[in-house]
Amino acid sequence: MAKALQHKIVFALALLLLFFKSYAQVDLEKIAKQYQDNKEYDKALELYEHLFNQSPEKKYYKSLITCYYEIPDYKSAEKLIKKQIKRNPADPSFDVDLGNLYEKQGEKEKAQKHYNKVIEKALPSQNYFNDLATSFISIKQFEFALKTYQKGRKNLKDFYNFNFEIAQAYYLMGDTEKMMEEYISILNDNENYLTTVQNALSTLYEDDTEKKISNALKRVALRETQKNPNKTVFYELLIWQFIQDKDFDAAFTQTKALDKRAKQDGSRIMNLASICVSNTNYDVAIKCYEYIITKGTENYFYNSAKMELVNVLNKKITESNNYTTFDLLNLEKNYATTLAELGESAQTLTLQKGYAHLKAFYLNKIDEAISILQKAITFQNGDKQQLAECKLELGDVLLLSGDVWESSLLYSQVEKVYRTEPLGQEAKFRNAKLSFYNGDFFWAQAQLDILKAATSRLIANDAIYLSLLITDNTGLDSITEPLLIYSRADLLSFQNKDSLALITLDSIAQKFSGHTISDDVLFKKYKIYKKKQQYTLAASMLEKITNEYAEDILGDDAYFYLAELNEYEFKNTQKAQEIYQQILVKYPGSTYGVEARKRFRNLRGDKIN
Repeated sequence: MAKALQHKIVFALALLLLFFKSYAQVDLEKIAKQYQDNKEYDKALELYEHLFNQSPEKKYYKSLITCYYEIPDYKSAEKLIKKQIKRNPADPSFDVDLGNLYEKQGEKEKAQKHYNKVIEKALPSQNYFNDLATSFISIKQFEFALKTYQKGRKNLKDFYNFNFEIAQAYYLMGDTEKMMEEYISILNDNENYLTTVQNALSTLYEDDTEKKISNALKRVALRETQKNPNKTVFYELLIWQFIQDKDFDAAFTQTKALDKRAKQDGSRIMNLASICVSNTNYDVAIKCYEYIITKGTENYFYNSAKMELVNVLNKKITESNNYTTFDLLNLEKNYATTLAELGESAQTLTLQKGYAHLKAFYLNKIDEAISILQKAITFQNGDKQQLAECKLELGDVLLLSGDVWESSLLYSQVEKVYRTEPLGQEAKFRNAKLSFYNGDFFWAQAQLDILKAATSRLIANDAIYLSLLITDNTGLDSITEPLLIYSRADLLSFQNKDSLALITLDSIAQKFSGHTISDDVLFKKYKIYKKKQQYTLAASMLEKITNEYAEDILGDDAYFYLAELNEYEFKNTQKAQEIYQQILVKYPGSTYGVEARKRFRNLRGDKIN
């Protein structure tokens, strides 16, 4: 019994001693690092030698070598390195360190001779070659890293080719042409590596400000399409590169050539069109859809192309804020002829929805829009989500006509079916907005507070803004009349009664000068003037916010949209660049930060991916 107790005590003491030893080692390591950071290398060296003798870990070895170099004490460094080489014959990094030591002593020829010897005696193992090359890369000996991979390729040619590693070595050496040839070699051997090659290249583009990599890839890929016209992989690589450069015209030319050469169905063209739309390059998207249509009615994508063509024409016209009545009527005619050809059915719901929206919100043909949508929602064999979207659109059009209760009923129907999905959240937001229009602010805010956690960032942001608007203007010390007037103006603006909306907003400034809602009034007026294409007036509203309310919630919004007006409408890119920069400086936490930085860099001429 006594012996068992004695063993337990000894064991406990041993554990305690081990704990204190480990704690002391961590403490010593911190002190050593502090000395090293302070460039007190003599003091750091003493501690690292002690730590290394206690535990010969590589991290202590590296710190020791650094201290030896800084003192300098090359003799001790060489002794330590050679000892490590003997202890670790399977780790080539120590051999590379020895060559690096010769370099530091000014013996370049001796170092290179040593490096070649190390490569020559390399073990025939993929891991060994990788470790050796990585060690060369760590000291920026890229040529020797390349030699290592090439030796590995020769020794392991039936097992592993080191293609990607050799391509990376060429990149580090600045030889982009050879790098591209290596990637082409990979694809010649196995086309399935296309995505891997694209991923490898995409990581390099951020620093490709002079487009050396981009241009080299285009040259090499174009050459390969001519040498191997039947290999689609090189067309795909070339098209991918054009898309990276946002050269969508060139991408279309190559995609069309590939589609014709391979006698394909146009699926690549449809994918390209979708990419063009997401990049707001509507002209090339239109070319894509028109090309598909020329394939004839038997083509699988014919109907989709016909519908998407009209949708893109719609985007091109309405998003430009530069359209004329003639443009709108011509678009209406396109909708009518396309629907006449394809038919009003469950398969053309998106087309019918777009047609109705155009009639209601741009051509003031509200009754015709209601008729189209009421018919559309009867096609119960249609896509459920598309039907729900048509219901939301019908709710909007009814609200436009003044039928508030029927509008709310439709929103509620969609919300009930899609409660936890973005579509249901959108319906809930529209119902909350409707309550806001009606002056039922507390009910509206209760719904908005739920929507702050919406999965859609756009809905969440809109909900947060409207909720704050209500909170700021319905507090104990706030009168609600300005908010009631504002909500009426907001509804009038939604109903395209812009002149009445502006008069209503002006009445707030006249009756309640200096009220907390003043910056919101200015921002709403900016939106109305922009919609009316009165850009100078729109900018003046934003400038007033930046001058008088820059510290309030709409400060960064005003700066961002003012920069946008200068960039796109006034074509004053210099001023736009300056304003984007101000956002980054004045509002470092702004939600516009990422986009403002991207646009600032683009205007400055940086390469943006």
